[in-house]
Amino acid sequence: MILLGDIGNTETKICVTNFSGKILKRFNLTTKEINQKNIVKSFNKNQIKFDKITKILFCSVVPRSFKKIQFFLKKKVKIKIYEIKDLKLKKLLKIEANFKQVGSDRIANAISVINNKDNFIILDFGTATTFDVLVKNTYKGGIISPGVRLSLNTLSDKATLIPKINLKQIKKVIGVDTTSAVRSGFFWGYAGLIDNIINLIIKETRKSFKVIITGGFSELFKNSIKTKVIHNKDITIKGLFKASKLI
Repeated sequence: MILLGDIGNTETKICVTNFSGKILKRFNLTTKEINQKNIVKSFNKNQIKFDKITKILFCSVVPRSFKKIQFFLKKKVKIKIYEIKDLKLKKLLKIEANFKQVGSDRIANAISVINNKDNFIILDFGTATTFDVLVKNTYKGGIISPGVRLSLNTLSDKATLIPKINLKQIKKVIGVDTTSAVRSGFFWGYAGLIDNIINLIIKETRKSFKVIITGGFSELFKNSIKTKVIHNKDITIKGLFKASKLI
């Protein structure tokens, strides 16, 4: 079995797959709450059989949390614990952006969809809202904009009279009170941002793309933008599985 982990700024996803890529177990941890007590509790609760694990691969954008998980795993297994940037990725993906500054999760996402014939834009609704541009087997770079949840929380924290709200799909644009006005601004504002950035990428590259969306708010926006998209909630884990073949 293969142990795969995606350590994001907000959430950490752990999966165990078989050698065909089927996810056998999955569980999440809140990244900022990762400590040895919570790690032990989560792995024990999910009854991970460490003697069956033959490969371990993570992508991480929070080095401190990765080190804490590594510390725990090193007591359980004798195999090397890899981070995706440790691997010889050139066998799978050509990266034209600054390798040191490209998030490991974004590399995993690109590896997940690459097929050497299609071009992709990968839109990930995480702590940040990111767009990654993949032309055949080459990662060209991307765009980072503020995350939806982060922006919502910042607005309510900084503006005394604006309450915390749950974003949801709406039909009307003009709000009749503070909540509906904020909800409209974020819903239609991000829908417009998404379509506009995708159109700008197409204009700049003069290429056509398949658009993949993933992450927390992907379900909300997948049918609310003009661009035709493919929803893939497990893209990062699938990319890690694909990359694990390099181990």
